[in-house]
Amino acid sequence: MALRPGRCYSELKDRAYTRLAVKVHKKNYIGAAPGLKTRQFNTGNPEKQFNRILDLIVDEDIQIRDNALESVRLAVNRYMFKVLGKEGYFMKIRVYPHHILRENKQAQGAGADRISKGMSLSFGTPIGRAARVKKGSVLMSVLVDEKDVERAKPGMMRANPKLPCRVHVEVSTDVASIGTKPRKSKILEEKEVEKVEAEAGTEAATAEAAAPADAKKGETKKEAGKADDKKAAGKPAAKK
Repeated sequence: MALRPGRCYSELKDRAYTRLAVKVHKKNYIGAAPGLKTRQFNTGNPEKQFNRILDLIVDEDIQIRDNALESVRLAVNRYMFKVLGKEGYFMKIRVYPHHILRENKQAQGAGADRISKGMSLSFGTPIGRAARVKKGSVLMSVLVDEKDVERAKPGMMRANPKLPCRVHVEVSTDVASIGTKPRKSKILEEKEVEKVEAEAGTEAATAEAAAPADAKKGETKKEAGKADDKKAAGKPAAKK
């Protein structure tokens, strides 16, 4: 069966259906969860230090499916890459589709009674994932430089027609609110720290190795001076 429209699952009702037990499978409420269609949550350059953050704010309580999030990510990322370049921004999706959608599939049309089971087992089976967001939540954030804010705003609003709700963009300087960055940047930072520590250790070892060498040179000079004094004392006095 084809994918049903998003409006069929956009309403927030009942409690979230999310119980996936990783360690203790006996406590699992969901037998098998569908694969996640949102392929990537972080895009762009995580290493550069930006000074402005653009937040895409949701204006109503809604459920957003993972395929809609992926569509938004592709549209916004394509615009940012074209306008700001690969190194000119960092984008992060701030919500995660934990909620498992389920459907009691029923065939329609002639002969449907041979396929459908009607209301028996009407709890439904998992068919997809969705993120539950409240009014005022941040759906997506983009870090840019101050000079690129006005150029980035139209790209953020490209998400509007792809979502089942109204959104707006807010700009601030609270760059740290975006949270953690990808592990790759952390590894690079750790490598830089290790490199600095290794260079400092090498310099210290070189200084330690140079100190005994200088002491040995001093001792050698002293011994040479003593030998010269002995030779001078052993020579006979010159005749007048």
